[in-house]
Amino acid sequence: MQEIKDCLGCRLSNKTEDIYMVYEDDYVTCFLDHAPFNEGHTLILPKQHFLDVDELDDKTANAIIKASILLSKALKRLYQPDGITINQNGGVFNDLTHYHMHVVPRYKGQWFGEFYREEVVGEVDVRELERVRERMVEAIAEVMVSEELK
Repeated sequence: MQEIKDCLGCRLSNKTEDIYMVYEDDYVTCFLDHAPFNEGHTLILPKQHFLDVDELDDKTANAIIKASILLSKALKRLYQPDGITINQNGGVFNDLTHYHMHVVPRYKGQWFGEFYREEVVGEVDVRELERVRERMVEAIAEVMVSEELK
């Protein structure tokens, strides 16, 4: 698996940096955004280094989509949002220089452009991130069990 030592995304997805992981498989790591748009805002990063969506191999792309579906179901179960926003930024807009996808619970009245605000709104307490992580892990497990029963 290709990993670039000076790539923050590689270090995050391979857990050599501290993260609040909620799910992983052989291809992706999913963890809470350190500056969330809303509670439960999660990132999906491939463990192998890719810069943009057009570089992904089929297995990694499939794992990313499957993870986004799982996270969406867990977020809906946990937060009952009005919708889920799933997005990724490529090229110069990819601030990690490593492909990643955002999965964000959204609510009526939230303008999509707010997602791209430059400033971080306050500091997020690490205890709060840990609490959210625990709830997300539990919701993901519930979704996985309910999917097995179908």
